[in-house]
Amino acid sequence: MIRVLRVLCLAAVLMLAGAAPAAAHNVTVGADLRIAQTIAGTELTIVIKGTKRVPGPLQVGVIAFQPVTDLPVALELRSVADGRTVTGVARAAYEPQYTQLTVDRTGPHELTLRAGNETAVVPFRVLVDRGSAIELLIYGGLLVAALLMIGGLLTGALARRNQAMLLTGGAAIGLTVAAMVVIFEPLLPAAPPDGAPPTVAPTVGAGAGAGAASGAQTGGRPFAQGRMATLPARPAAGEEFTLRLDLVDGSTGRPVDDLVLHHEALAHMIVTSEDGRYFRHIHPLRTAPGRLEVKMRADRPGRYLAYAELEREDSGGQLITGEFSISGDTSVGAETPVETVTPLMQPAAPVAGRPTTIGLNTSGTPRPWLGMTGHLIIRSQDGTFLGHVHEMGTPGPRLRFTFSFPSPGRYLAWTQYATGDHIVTAPFTINVTASGASQ
Repeated sequence: MIRVLRVLCLAAVLMLAGAAPAAAHNVTVGADLRIAQTIAGTELTIVIKGTKRVPGPLQVGVIAFQPVTDLPVALELRSVADGRTVTGVARAAYEPQYTQLTVDRTGPHELTLRAGNETAVVPFRVLVDRGSAIELLIYGGLLVAALLMIGGLLTGALARRNQAMLLTGGAAIGLTVAAMVVIFEPLLPAAPPDGAPPTVAPTVGAGAGAGAASGAQTGGRPFAQGRMATLPARPAAGEEFTLRLDLVDGSTGRPVDDLVLHHEALAHMIVTSEDGRYFRHIHPLRTAPGRLEVKMRADRPGRYLAYAELEREDSGGQLITGEFSISGDTSVGAETPVETVTPLMQPAAPVAGRPTTIGLNTSGTPRPWLGMTGHLIIRSQDGTFLGHVHEMGTPGPRLRFTFSFPSPGRYLAWTQYATGDHIVTAPFTINVTASGASQ
């Protein structure tokens, strides 16, 4: 009997050794945060490395996706809970050198960035895995089982069979408890990490008025309402101006300050001239609660269309549109050459409502930007539609996208990818036919 129990105990130990209790805790802690920012006239990605303990180190790096020369970025880390701050300086580079700050507690923090004459405040949370009572059961059961097994072996060696059987049996029970916890743990809700926001149960019908009107799901938060404006109100061609987006909650009128990272940015902003010859994909700075701003220049007068892609917490992705005008001489920038590319499309004549595969060759091997190898932005000729899809994961110097055009007509398209320290933008046009039209 003792031999059988010992074999069972050994098998249980091997089973638990092969299992990974930590893997059952599918809690996203310790992950890096990557936040794109268009600041100081260039495109940067701020990387906040995950931390495993508090007090402890917090490393911050700045990746440059456009050429920069020794661009310093001043950092100020502030705890929202107690206001305590630490400062440092990072330098933007293709291969960043991380700056180490000290974080004293978990929970909400703000990282203030200063580069050139611009300032951005990035909200984030410091999360640390706090462990759980389930882990105590697992490792406690293993510890008790190990002690009882050792005691059983020693007692058996002293020819005390009854006591040895009791100790070995207790070890088997401890191993069984630990094994059962491992088996059933995935069925239990994961414990939130230390520093996570409090969980609030959704109220049935919450936000039904504004949410239903704007398309938010019942029980979640309504979509944000946005208003775009330029400073000055009528910018001149070739001069720097600020494009501002103010976000408010339609139910309360308060600023919306609960944006979540969406493809490594708080918001993606696409700005095009009406004729499509001007194109920018930029990432505005959070300058105040509910306010996003970005500095830019437009090289020609006329009407411009702006689209902001964003997502607020407990809501969903949304697209906010706006427009503005640039004043000045109509000859300014009118002769700017535009280099187009010829994509390989399947089918060769895209049909509205059916998937189209769009392939392009790249100048070099792309590296990830905004979490993706490549981006495809598509705008209808009249500007009433904007689509944004990502590369399908094609290896090598080639990009492939799949997109279904909503209606027939002429579309303006731009593909973007990063290679080395440059972001490449390649524009082209696509003519889409109606279903059933002659090919």
